[in-house]
Amino acid sequence: MKPTTPANDNLIDQTIAVWEPRAGRKLSREDARQISENMTGFFRVLSDWSRTEPAAAANDNDAPVTPGLGGSTP
Repeated sequence: MKPTTPANDNLIDQTIAVWEPRAGRKLSREDARQISENMTGFFRVLSDWSRTEPAAAANDNDAPVTPGLGGSTP
């Protein structure tokens, strides 16, 4: 078993405090550890996706405007 650190213990305590009301049940420290790992993995995937998306797609001023979506056609 991995030794714990005060920072890790604090993260587990905070994870339980945030997620236990949402789960509607008592969470174990292992539950909280898994939630923390899953959330970290989720945001890592989002970060990786944002780095691999073409930069021009978010700022493409040459794209045609679709009527009815807040823009106008020339």
